[in-house]
This record gives sequence, structure tokens and C-alpha cells, in this order.
Amino acid sequence: AVFGLNYYAGPISDDVRLGNSEFTAEDLEKATTYFRDKANELADQVARDENGAVIGVVFGITDFAYWMFVTDLGVARDWEKKGIGTALLKQAHAAAGGEKDIAIYLVANSEAIPFYEKFGMWKTNEVMEYNRIDWTSFTVE
Repeated sequence: AVFGLNYYAGPISDDVRLGNSEFTAEDLEKATTYFRDKANELADQVARDENGAVIGVVFGITDFAYWMFVTDLGVARDWEKKGIGTALLKQAHAAAGGEKDIAIYLVANSEAIPFYEKFGMWKTNEVMEYNRIDWTSFTVE
């Protein structure tokens, strides 16, 4: 027996308005070049001290159309609570397209939740998760 299939429904692509488009090699090269250039443009946007040492970074991925997923935001311990994390997050958001067009998503550890709430984010249960990782605990000093 087969469960969960509806043989009388139309194609799901019609329901979610997905289409199949033909792209030329030139189209794909343009898209690849655009994303490469954008990544290179943003690669040097890190916080540095007066000696050039990195004191803060933000990493993520975006489609430059609807969303940005922040994978990492870090600030050196001696530089915390000086607005660097906020500035980096705002800079990344603006580079992705800005708050009127781009939603930010991330996974935060419990100690960072107050920071993100102060930034204007809220906890949600709308994200799907698949996690089978056996995490090894460690301490950052």
C-alpha cells in the first residue's frame, strides 16, 4: 500500500508556483560571476583593531532577495559590549539587501539570545531542524 499520495491532485509545482526554466551557459556564468564578485566584495568586511587584528566577524549565506542565514557572529572577548556585533550584523544585513527586503534567520546559543532580542529578533518555532550530532562540550577562553 502507498500512503500519503493524492493521485487526483495537480502537480505540486502548480500549488507552490514553482516553474522549470531553461538557462543557458551564459546565464549560469553571469549568476556565478555575480555571487563570486559579491562574496569577494564582502570578504574583507570584518572588524579590526588599530593594529589590523581581527576582533569581530560575521558569516552567513543569503539569496540577496528574501533571506539571510547567519552562521556565525563572533567578537573577541576584550571587545564585547562595544557595539561591534551589532554593527557587523547591521552591515551584513545591509549588504544582503536591507531590513525592508531581507529576513534574518540564525540559531543562537542560550547565552546569546538576549543580544539578538536587543537587536530586535525574536524566538520562533517555524524552523525545521535535522540534528543527529553528538556534540562535544568545550570552553572558549
